[in-house]
Amino acid sequence: MSAVLSYVEKDSFIHRLTGTAKLLFFVIWSIAAMITYDTRVLAGMFFTGVVFFILSGFKWKEVRFAVFFMAVLMGINLIGIFLFSPEQGVKIYGTRHELCHLFWRYSIVTEQLFYMFNFMMKYLVVIPVALLFIMATNPSEFAASLNKIGVSYRVGYAVAIALRYIPDVQRDYHEISQAQQARGVDLSRKDKTLERLKNSAAILFPLVLSSLQRIEFISNAMELRGFGKQKKRTWIMEKPFMKRDYAAVVFAFVTLAVSVLCMFNNGGRYFNPFL
Repeated sequence: MSAVLSYVEKDSFIHRLTGTAKLLFFVIWSIAAMITYDTRVLAGMFFTGVVFFILSGFKWKEVRFAVFFMAVLMGINLIGIFLFSPEQGVKIYGTRHELCHLFWRYSIVTEQLFYMFNFMMKYLVVIPVALLFIMATNPSEFAASLNKIGVSYRVGYAVAIALRYIPDVQRDYHEISQAQQARGVDLSRKDKTLERLKNSAAILFPLVLSSLQRIEFISNAMELRGFGKQKKRTWIMEKPFMKRDYAAVVFAFVTLAVSVLCMFNNGGRYFNPFL
């Protein structure tokens, strides 16, 4: 069983970047995407993110579940926007071009479609970089990078343990699920949904108990080794900044600068093609 959203070791340009550089790049890139609704900027960032993802060497089967899950969340958000604010685009862009009327106060309006498209693009800009950051960064190196930018090493170590714990939980879930099915608990799609939910409790309770046992084991080991006694600590996975790391951070700042300049040029966050 392949782990989802866990570190995958590869030899690529993205993997060779330090954890600090990848963290800074992800934060700056996300800010640049959040502050703008300029379609031109978002499209450029999206294609750049796709190129980075291709260069990372990841295969589709390694990320398809995460992409599918994020696509479902994005779809729910878009449906919510249309249901609760069906003409938000009209308020933003100041014009109204109705394509067809559906029912009550719901109509398909060009400005609303354009606004929702830009909202979707913001997801598509961040998702590839987020997947790269999670799957191309060793958890211990990530903890070291957090500590390097000023975050307490206790917090960084907690984050590293959480990231390392993801594949362990997935493995335990898979093993418990197969064990319960061997005992006759039906979890297949042939059974009714309510019955499957009821049978899933046979997996969740052992999974919770095994997780609590692992937490107790780790906490006892850390306490016996005096974790947290000193104010500072060293990191075996910490890497020095190289030219490629500076180049990645500078590229992220350039992207942020372009996003801000476009805001001033447009007179706001929104690029209005309807004027």
